[in-house]
Amino acid sequence: MAAFRLDLINRYLRPHRKALILGAVSLVIVNLLSVAIPMEVKRIIDALKEGFIYSDILRNSIWIIILATFMGLARLISRQLVFGVGRQVEVDLRQKLFDHLLIQDPGWVQEIGSGEVISRATSDIENIRRLLGFTILSLTNTVLAYCFTIPAMLAIDTWLTIASISLYPLMLGTVGLFGGRMVRQRKKQQEALSKLSELIQEDLSGISAIKIYGQEKAERKAFSRLNEHYKNAAINLARTASTLFPLLQGISSISLLLLIALGSNLLDKGNLTVGGLIALILYVERLVFPTALLGFTLNTFQIGQVSLERVEELLNKEPDVKSHPKSKSLSEPIQGRLEAKGLTVKYKETKNAVLKNLSFVIEPGELVAIVGPVGCGKTTLARAIGRMINIPKGQLFLDKHDVVELKLEDLRKNIALVPQEGYLFTSTLSENIKYGEPSASQIKVEKSAIQARLIDDIKGFPDGFNTLVGERGITLSGGQRQRTALGRALLISSPIIVLDDALASVDNKTASAILESIRGKTNRTILMISHQLSAAAACDRILVLNEGSLEQEGTHEELIKTSGLYKKLWDREQAVEGLSREK
Repeated sequence: MAAFRLDLINRYLRPHRKALILGAVSLVIVNLLSVAIPMEVKRIIDALKEGFIYSDILRNSIWIIILATFMGLARLISRQLVFGVGRQVEVDLRQKLFDHLLIQDPGWVQEIGSGEVISRATSDIENIRRLLGFTILSLTNTVLAYCFTIPAMLAIDTWLTIASISLYPLMLGTVGLFGGRMVRQRKKQQEALSKLSELIQEDLSGISAIKIYGQEKAERKAFSRLNEHYKNAAINLARTASTLFPLLQGISSISLLLLIALGSNLLDKGNLTVGGLIALILYVERLVFPTALLGFTLNTFQIGQVSLERVEELLNKEPDVKSHPKSKSLSEPIQGRLEAKGLTVKYKETKNAVLKNLSFVIEPGELVAIVGPVGCGKTTLARAIGRMINIPKGQLFLDKHDVVELKLEDLRKNIALVPQEGYLFTSTLSENIKYGEPSASQIKVEKSAIQARLIDDIKGFPDGFNTLVGERGITLSGGQRQRTALGRALLISSPIIVLDDALASVDNKTASAILESIRGKTNRTILMISHQLSAAAACDRILVLNEGSLEQEGTHEELIKTSGLYKKLWDREQAVEGLSREK
């Protein structure tokens, strides 16, 4: 697994080789100068034995200042280059993840949880940025610091060097002891934050239900419980970190004190010069920071790899419904003919097929109603026509084209699917209607609103088409939301419109007027899935589904003359309407 993660890191860094190489060269220069400056200090101090010459001291001081300035500039360049790579990878990865989420199946986000997805797209990607920026810089700098500094220290005094770094294995052991625990605690904190985010998002979306059922207290308790869990996870992580880092600093300080104690003894014996001792002290202090930082760096590295796996898990998720490599584009305009040949659809989570051997033909320009009892497969049929779910090859055709063999983009441009709960964005009515064609003119938007019987409602709003609909269209009534979604579908001029109970919140009279308006001004094929048989009665044909099979087919007049399922549903609806009128 570790090799795979390193290969993955290399894949992310490969496009930025030039910047990384320049950053590495800058780090090499920094470390070379970091070694050279203490050596210059040693030379100057040891030269004082010969006598104090002001001009020499001034010249040497200026030289050290020049070296230190160049070292500072090189360090600045290295940080900008390497941190810049981390930032660029963050931007690219976030865009890649967003693009990947857009091709996923609609129900997938609900399965994994939107809060979890948001957490991976934000905090996990930030962790990856630290992994590929700060961590790479810090680890490289630490390796270079040891590679250049230790030989310089050994050149001054071998045994004193060994003594001064003898406690560093203890430091690394301490990092190993606490590092794994910090990774686990960090992961728990991320998971707790994801659950907290998901609850906030769900409660904001379902605030109406919370108010209606008076569940504010219950939601407050649920949030308090998750908030407490997150607090405990964060405190445990902070407690471990606050124990680790002081320990590392303490060990580093003991190492420096050991150097001073042993070095002073060597000075008394004349085995070490003052300049040599000061140079060693400078070198040890130089190693203190990267060594003490090593624990945090390794921890960040491990956290980044965990986040890398979590993001890669999302990126490796392939949608169930996708265009096949050999999918073909539509080169000719679609007429609007639909044909099912033994269409059978089964969901993964169900034992039995939802649609069973369904066969029918709908000619271009026909208005066909699809009715049946609850759970008979009407919505599944609508989703199958728009390929929102997987269907077998050779069972559903659009103008003699197998829909499975068509590119999804081409298929969905020619089929406008209007669900019962059409999603509205937090924007104006005009922008929601032209969502499928953002460049559409206002005249086209108004025509679509007229066809959807929405224009009178819009005229009643103070801001007209510029009325903000709020989140999910909260400022509109159910019927207005459905007609806005219908107007959106009408605007894009698809040859086929599938209304999946999209007029459920509209009265029968308005629903019939909308259908007549669509038929009168366009030559579109319309499939109306509905429980409103009064509106279905005006359609050219009616398909009656029952338990996933096509039980009846014909006009309204033909179907009510038989004693089949349609007549039972019709009589029941008429009885309900009669009772409503009596009340």
